[in-house]
Amino acid sequence: MGIFKFIKEAGAKVFGAGKETKGVSAKVAVDRQYEEGIENEKAARKLEITIHDLNLKVENLKITINDDLAIVSGHADKQSTREKVILVVGNVEGISRVEDNLTVENKEPESVFHTVERGETLSKIAKEHYGNANKYPEIFEANKPMLKDPDKIYPGQVLRIPPLNK
Repeated sequence: MGIFKFIKEAGAKVFGAGKETKGVSAKVAVDRQYEEGIENEKAARKLEITIHDLNLKVENLKITINDDLAIVSGHADKQSTREKVILVVGNVEGISRVEDNLTVENKEPESVFHTVERGETLSKIAKEHYGNANKYPEIFEANKPMLKDPDKIYPGQVLRIPPLNK
């Protein structure tokens, strides 16, 4: 449990376009805040559906979005599911922090999170974390079903780097 940081400008788009409130009347500003609240609620429901569609097993999943903070709660079947849920939510444009309030049924060693830099590949990341570029399939498998192709990662994306099975 804790707060995980992400790059706000990176990731999938699930929010509507933001609206500037500077220099507008109080009524217009309140109306826009109300609309943003509705957008946040829609985005949270969309993320919950995405998590379900990815077959990530979380009982009583609840996501709340407030500005750039997403709060996730529920009961995950295992640690890897918990981490994947955090990544699904955090790898969304507009989210810079995820507050993790998930509980876990089956404890496992925690993964390290790695933010992809420009020019990095899964091989380069595997070399950095495991000392062996040929271990990139471990990282790819650990990030399924969010990753569909090992060659399609992007700067700002956050990936799970699980401990190697000995």
